Amino acid sequence: MSEKEKRVARWYFGGLSSAFAACCTHPLDLLKVHLQTQQEAKLNLVQMAKNVVKNQGFLALYNGLSASLLRQLTYSTTRFGIYEVVKQKYHPDSFASKVALAAGAGACGGFVGTPGDMVNVRMQNDIKLPKDKRRNYKHALDGLIRVYQEEGISRLFSGASTATSRAVFMTIGQLSFYDQIKLLMLNSGYFSDNLTTHFLSSLSAGAIATSLTQPLDVVKTRAMNAKPGEFGSLAAIIIHTAKLGPMGFFKGYVPAFVRLAPQTILTFVFLEQMRQHFGFIPQTAEKKSKS
Repeated sequence: MSEKEKRVARWYFGGLSSAFAACCTHPLDLLKVHLQTQQEAKLNLVQMAKNVVKNQGFLALYNGLSASLLRQLTYSTTRFGIYEVVKQKYHPDSFASKVALAAGAGACGGFVGTPGDMVNVRMQNDIKLPKDKRRNYKHALDGLIRVYQEEGISRLFSGASTATSRAVFMTIGQLSFYDQIKLLMLNSGYFSDNLTTHFLSSLSAGAIATSLTQPLDVVKTRAMNAKPGEFGSLAAIIIHTAKLGPMGFFKGYVPAFVRLAPQTILTFVFLEQMRQHFGFIPQTAEKKSKS
């Protein structure tokens, strides 16, 4: 095993990698939110993109980027950090233990990242609203401060239960499945710890994560974008969405996968490159190499 393969990721690498990936995939995330919040399936992905660029300009596709970065630096840093630290300390061998670890890490990350996630959704959806109804947050921190001042601190965690549930399934789909698929590929003897393996493992993990989380993502987006008092409970949002038909829970599925697949691939490619070049070798591995 080479020195690069022995290196493990530092706890904050996941958050940084996710932030780098978000800079690349933010336009797709914005279009996904637009598709999920339209009441009727009027526009598809391409039509929505043309509509945004035509009415608001190309840079409107990056509306809310600061909130997206804030979300990744809170949500992803927490879930990746917990997962990596616990994995390196206890070395879970079975897939079930990895799933359990990912679920716990995802729950923590989902809760911590809820304020940034809510501001992210609002800033992305703002350009769809009439000018007199726009919130016009200057940036992510301005959004957090204004929500706190105008709606109270509890509003910052609106949709936290749905966001946390979604984060659990997302982290299971991404982290535990990525680790397991990568392990199976390396053990097959046909793959090595290189970019091809990282790409294929992350692509598979992205597909699994999208399928697990899309219904929760739709409900979460509606909850966070709702006006105060618009929905009385989470059940009311689910019933409202169900009235659109079974596929109402999968609105925006294609852009969600188109966004999440590159997001997952870029995140893990960046993460693996950071691990191989800037990670550290555990003391146990150092002792074995010296003996």
